[in-house]
Amino acid sequence: MNKINDNLYTFEGQQDIVSPQLVYYPAIIRENIRKMIDIAGGAARLWPHIKTHKMAEVVQMQIEAGIDRFKCATIAEAEMAAKAGAKHLTLAYPLVGPNIKRFAALQAAFPEVEFFAIGDDTEQIRKLGQTCKANVLMDVDMGQHRTGVPLDKVEAMYREWNTLPGIVMRGMHCYDGHRHESSVQEREVATAPVDKQIEEIKARLKADGICCEILIMGGTPSFPVHAEMTGEFLSPGTCVIQDAGYRKAYPDLKFTPAAALLTRVVSRPSRDTFTLDLGCKAVATDPQPERAEIVGMEYARTVIQNEEHWVVRVPEEHIADIPPIGTELFAIPTHVCPTSALYPAVPVVENGKVTGWWKVAARDRRLTL
Repeated sequence: MNKINDNLYTFEGQQDIVSPQLVYYPAIIRENIRKMIDIAGGAARLWPHIKTHKMAEVVQMQIEAGIDRFKCATIAEAEMAAKAGAKHLTLAYPLVGPNIKRFAALQAAFPEVEFFAIGDDTEQIRKLGQTCKANVLMDVDMGQHRTGVPLDKVEAMYREWNTLPGIVMRGMHCYDGHRHESSVQEREVATAPVDKQIEEIKARLKADGICCEILIMGGTPSFPVHAEMTGEFLSPGTCVIQDAGYRKAYPDLKFTPAAALLTRVVSRPSRDTFTLDLGCKAVATDPQPERAEIVGMEYARTVIQNEEHWVVRVPEEHIADIPPIGTELFAIPTHVCPTSALYPAVPVVENGKVTGWWKVAARDRRLTL
């Protein structure tokens, strides 16, 4: 058999799985976790994000590897992770509106878990302190300009927040999601001066007796750089599952995609094209132009993608390789995080067989809180 229909992702019984369907591979996940720990220099430094998978089983796999700190984007993710056994949880999203009361309820529901809130607005932090006692990490704008306090305002605002009733300042959340340099050397050059500023602010605060014991640094592309430059906590996320986008963009990160989309050929509309059932309702649509990479046919390129159809074209030299209608193929999503959220549950494959299904528990915005 060739690499199109005999690859890392094929498994016994795949003919009985309705497509399109995301599939997870725990052995690859375990290896990615091991690599992540090696880069960090130990599990104790890691504070990984769970937004990529949103699954209790993946949280538990990391706990088994010695990781007990996690970062979440939603109250639902935090609730799921707390139930799974996490000991320290950061809700890495500004708390506004009803989420302030939901955060208070979350703390009350899981008193054994240490929760941290983030924010960049004094009035919202004040409201949080009026609602409940809360550990807070200041959200710092490291240059992405999405959320966060500008660097030149961090120290003064941190000192002000430290005086607010109900607020316990513990440190800073320093996510640099704009670090997209493919070269690790370029990432190092861009990251070094900002890390230096953050460390200097931390030192001045500590010198004045103000608690700033926790810095959570980076995301998947930048955490190896922060690992070398600082002794702080590190916050990768995507690399636990990995996707085609990060694999291509950051060749220094030797993680293997642990999720693949089972799809089938449904039509041959022309001599050099074929159509799959992997429409835009089945894979994240934010990447452009290629939203997935067909395993063994990485040369295929998108013609059009609709809700339930994905038409791809192959170059002249590969026309003979177009598989017959009904053929099962696997595609690696370019962006796995929103792809995972499209599926209520995923089959898990170990040793070439389906061993069960994992619920994507936190894809909903609300569980019980």
